[in-house]
Amino acid sequence: MENNSDSEKINQLVSYLKNIESRVSKLETHLNLGAESSESESPIPEILPESPTDRSDSLETQIGQVWFAKTGIVILAIGIVFLLTFPYRNLPSFLPSLVGYVLVGFLFWLSNYWKNSLQFISQYIFGGALLLLFFSTLRLHYFSLDPAIENLTVELLLLGIVSTFHIFYSLKRKSPYLMSLGITLVSVTALTSDTFWVIFPLMVLISVWSVYVKKTFDWNPFYTYSIVLVYFSHLAWFVGNPVAGNNFGLESSPLINIYFLLLYCLIYAYGNLSGKRSEEESMNAVLNTLLNSFMCFLLFLIISLSKFMSAVAVSELIFSVLFLLLSILYYEKLKSKYSTFFYAILGYTALSIAIVNNFPKPDYFVWLSWQSLVVVATALWFRSKIIIVANFIMYLIIFFTYLVLEEEIGAIALSFGVVALISARILNWQKSRLDLTTDSMRLAYLGSAFIIFPYALYHIVPSDYVGLSWTAVAIGYYVMSIILKNRKYRWMALLTFVLTVVYVLFVGTTNLDPSYRIISFIFLGAVLLVISILYSKRKKGSELTND
Repeated sequence: MENNSDSEKINQLVSYLKNIESRVSKLETHLNLGAESSESESPIPEILPESPTDRSDSLETQIGQVWFAKTGIVILAIGIVFLLTFPYRNLPSFLPSLVGYVLVGFLFWLSNYWKNSLQFISQYIFGGALLLLFFSTLRLHYFSLDPAIENLTVELLLLGIVSTFHIFYSLKRKSPYLMSLGITLVSVTALTSDTFWVIFPLMVLISVWSVYVKKTFDWNPFYTYSIVLVYFSHLAWFVGNPVAGNNFGLESSPLINIYFLLLYCLIYAYGNLSGKRSEEESMNAVLNTLLNSFMCFLLFLIISLSKFMSAVAVSELIFSVLFLLLSILYYEKLKSKYSTFFYAILGYTALSIAIVNNFPKPDYFVWLSWQSLVVVATALWFRSKIIIVANFIMYLIIFFTYLVLEEEIGAIALSFGVVALISARILNWQKSRLDLTTDSMRLAYLGSAFIIFPYALYHIVPSDYVGLSWTAVAIGYYVMSIILKNRKYRWMALLTFVLTVVYVLFVGTTNLDPSYRIISFIFLGAVLLVISILYSKRKKGSELTND
């Protein structure tokens, strides 16, 4: 009843508007003001919403006509594949394939017969026929104790011809779904060869072809699927290639396989370089970069660490250089935000792995801490706040890892404090490049230095000199505040002095040697008085200036 009432009101409104339009037309005619175009001739747009019954019928048609057709063809194709792969012992080995070819011919004819009357079913039948053609050819060599074709090279050649025909027809029909199936058949052909010099080049061929298809037709879902397919195919080879019927086991050769991973990554990265400079990245581009970079990184790392430990340092260094170059390319060409971040952060991670594998413990902690400065510098180049934040988190993780793994804290800990001060200074110097509206990241680095220096000196210097060393650090902060004209360092000096006073009063009075206790108290007191005098003169000078 409510729908009928709403319809009546809308119809009344339309009639009222038509009445007004008619009167305006009469006035224009009376005043000889001819309109350039008559709006009354324009069709009235559909105002009433689609009824629930119409929506239900549309959904029912979609399920019954489209989805049932897809599901039925898939189930039928799987059943026929099972029929073809069944080991028939008392029949000639070529007979199952021959039956498959006859069925393929029938399905091609049926698809052509229904192409006008049942277009949806016709398309799916044609795709199923192409898939059946591949399995019928595969059956000539596999799934039989006495294969019709014993020569593997001939079999691979036939499978290649079938896959090429599939891809050619997919291109002719401009179907991303058939094209996805086509490159899958090429991947299966490569894996059934069980030979790395066939598998890797064909994976490269798939990636190059996918780049061409993406740039020609802009099929982003196909491109995403291609990325996943190539890396999973490489993974299938590494775990023993179960597609070829082998048992599970990690491949230990050749080493060159990890560099094919880099080649796939470079090809897909090139294919994803589309768009205009400073144009916001699409979600498809970000997803493709995410999959390409992380799948390459994880596979490269797993394979390197599990089977090629002796080459990890060199290979990860090469990986790092290439990924950092990709990040530079994406930034300079597209001003990319997310793709630049993904490639850069994985390049830094690979560099960290190379450092850990090349230097002994604990020396690599020094290199890892100073690597943070490289990250800060490149992040400023990229104007990336994300990299700055991620780098600070990694800096803290590395420092706490050092504290956990090292039984005795040494001078290496001081390098973390120095790096924090330099990082904060660089961020302050180039803050305009990052458009930083707050001091949050600079304060985070300064706060780290404020904590690290006293903690490191507490463990490094003899207990009698801890108070004196902290006092020296506070004086250093004051000197930096004068040179750099930055009050943050004065606050760090004040807080360090407060910390020193607490330490000297509570620890120095009980644990220090009497002679060192006297020196610590006198030196600290004198320094505090000097600081107080300087603040007093500074305040009087400020008052005189105001007067």
